[in-house]
Amino acid sequence: MINRRTFSKAVGLGTGAAAVSLAGLQGGASAATGSRPSGAGPTSAPIPVVPTITPGTHTSFPTIKQVKAGVLDVGYAELGPARGPVVFLLHGWPYDIHSFVDVAPLLADQGYRVIVPYLRGHGSTSFLSRHTPRTAEQSAIALDIIALMDALKIPKAVFAGFDWGSRTADIIAALWPERVKALLSTSGYLITNIKAQLEPAAPAVEHNWWYQWYFASERGKKAMENEDERIALCRYTWTLVSPNWNFSDAVFARTAEAFKNPDYASIVLFNYRWRIGLVEGQKRFDRYEKQLAAQPPIGVPTITLDAALDPFTPPGDGSAYRTHFTGRYEHRTIANIGHNLPQEAPTTFAQAVVDVDHL
Repeated sequence: MINRRTFSKAVGLGTGAAAVSLAGLQGGASAATGSRPSGAGPTSAPIPVVPTITPGTHTSFPTIKQVKAGVLDVGYAELGPARGPVVFLLHGWPYDIHSFVDVAPLLADQGYRVIVPYLRGHGSTSFLSRHTPRTAEQSAIALDIIALMDALKIPKAVFAGFDWGSRTADIIAALWPERVKALLSTSGYLITNIKAQLEPAAPAVEHNWWYQWYFASERGKKAMENEDERIALCRYTWTLVSPNWNFSDAVFARTAEAFKNPDYASIVLFNYRWRIGLVEGQKRFDRYEKQLAAQPPIGVPTITLDAALDPFTPPGDGSAYRTHFTGRYEHRTIANIGHNLPQEAPTTFAQAVVDVDHL
């Protein structure tokens, strides 16, 4: 989930009263649907309008493909025309590709080639060698996606994500902007600064990060290494971060299959322990992490989304991270929606992808 320091710095800036009034729980499109995003040329063609669907309309992907990319055998869903403009949809924790089970077909119907990969340690994505360290530095995950683009011979794409997926997309946009046509980043600028993470945050922020401290303990490690216990923990997390989302047992069970990956516990534990300085990353990623510690700006066209009911959404209607985005830019706050924004409000998310592609 998001960088606690970004949120901490925003505490006290306000409550985000400018939240867009959306029928988000019914999958309503954003207020900008059918209009030009700010900065778009006045003579440009009208932006396509994504049809409104009810969240949960789709329950599965037609097929899961596999491709060797970098150190991984990556599992991914692919929808849409093979020669269409490419969109990568990147999930977070504790979620999987089913966060985009409604978004992907909406974008495919708009002519996009949609790629939805399982991140390392999730679902059918596996390591090619048992000797590869099961680490999860932020740059390692971003390089996984660059390797996937190379394996699929995709030079450039629109990126959209939330949670770990937003962070990964932000990193690619910052370090390899030539690979990014446009960016949709839920919760804004999530690139982690390890040094800043070592400082205490506001009590309310630390409270929201209970699982991070739990994972730092031996008790948390044991829970994550027990399949039943980690699945129960993930389900509980869903209820806390998406208070208005009445997901069914079947919806959670579909995603929970991804948590049975044999590397899942190692990857999740490493990621959260690494972020707070408890474990060292691999030396081969040091040069990237040094660049990321400087909080590099993102210059590609970007729309940021804040889910109003997400406890990690910083107050201030995006003001906490606005200066990190130096290109064409829009911000939207989505009312009545929690952390898993694409699954809770798929039409709104899909429309934002189309909009940022025309920004």
